This record gives sequence, structure tokens and C-alpha cells, in this order.
Amino acid sequence: MFGTGVSDLTVYDWPAADGLRGGSPHLHTLCAEAYAVVAGSGSVQTLTWEGYRETALASGSVVWFTPGTVHRLVNDGELRIVVLMQNSGLPEAGDAVLTFPPEVLADPAGYAGAARSAPRERRDLAVEGFLRLRAAGRPGFAAFLEAAARLVGPHLDAFESRWRQGPLRAAETTGARLAALRAGDLAHLREAAVTPMPSVPRDGMCGHLLTYPADPPGRDGA
Repeated sequence: MFGTGVSDLTVYDWPAADGLRGGSPHLHTLCAEAYAVVAGSGSVQTLTWEGYRETALASGSVVWFTPGTVHRLVNDGELRIVVLMQNSGLPEAGDAVLTFPPEVLADPAGYAGAARSAPRERRDLAVEGFLRLRAAGRPGFAAFLEAAARLVGPHLDAFESRWRQGPLRAAETTGARLAALRAGDLAHLREAAVTPMPSVPRDGMCGHLLTYPADPPGRDGA
């Protein structure tokens, strides 16, 4: 794998309880993420240890956020984004934790069932929890981070395996190529290739997605 995930996101335009249209608030426990806006307008609402923030989005905007940032996309009109995700494979394996209400977060089986619910139902429950989380201040945010860590805890061994096979392997291969270039070995340059990537449509947490394989078929991905 290259260690980076890429997807094309058309943000949901369903209205939530607070009248705003958009996706499901969530955070990533291990992965940084970037939004590159290609069309439309809106905003991303974020919660961190430092508090609440709202960042406007328009065509050409790029916003980065690090693990532990709760983020909610708001669609003011035809918002479409290219999403770049660190540690490709980990978000798909469950690195993301949705902002469901505390009583749902406290029950791993209940959380798993809610996370598998229909996209709009899942979004509405996450928004409900997000609005409560905003009102709860730092103590509430601390409790949410602890709940997120408990939910991903049973999966950390699987996450580490994916990281070793993907992002770490890609970084180590770059190191090997640096050494090869220093030694005058140009073999990997003679193996260059161009591979068009097919897209796979699905409904994600924040909108309608076109996802792309993290590793070109027939290549080592490094």
C-alpha cells in the first residue's frame, strides 16, 4: 500500500435536528485527514481539547485535522470534497468513532449496532450526541475520548497489523530506495508504471463516496 487513502465525497444534504445539512460527526483515533474542496460550499464544525471551531469551506479550500479532532461536515450547497486519509486501511477497519450519545458509547454491542444502521439514522444519532458533547464542555469531551479509546481498544492488534503491512511497509520501501539511489541502483525507476484506478461507490459517514483501492493491482504498492 502507499499508506494514503483517497476518496471522492459528495456530502449528504439531509437536514438534521438543528436544521443543518451534512454528515455524521466523528473522530479518528490514529489517522490525520485532509479535505480538499472541489465544488460547492459549507463548513466543517470541529471539537478538540481546545474547544469548538467552525471553518468555512469553498471551492479550493484545504483543511487538515489530526487524530482526536471531532469533525462534522455541513453542506450549504452541492459540497463535494476529495478526502485524503493517513494510514489507509485503518479508518476502514474501525479507527473512526462516531459521536453517539454517552449511553450508546458505554455499550460496545449497542454502539456496533448503531454504527451499522442506515446512513441517515446513524447520522441523526451522531448529531444528537455531538450537540450534547458541544454543550458538555471539556469534562464531556474528556469522557468522550475515554469512551473512544475503550471502543477501539480490542482492535489495536488488528490495526497494528494493517499499519505494518501498509503505511510502515511503504515508508520502509522509501528508505530502501534511498539506499539504492545512493548505491547507483536504478532498478525501481525502470519498473515505473501507470495504473488507472477503478472507483467503488458506497454511502459513508459523511456522504456518498467514491473510494479507490489503496494498492494498484499487481504492484507491491511501495
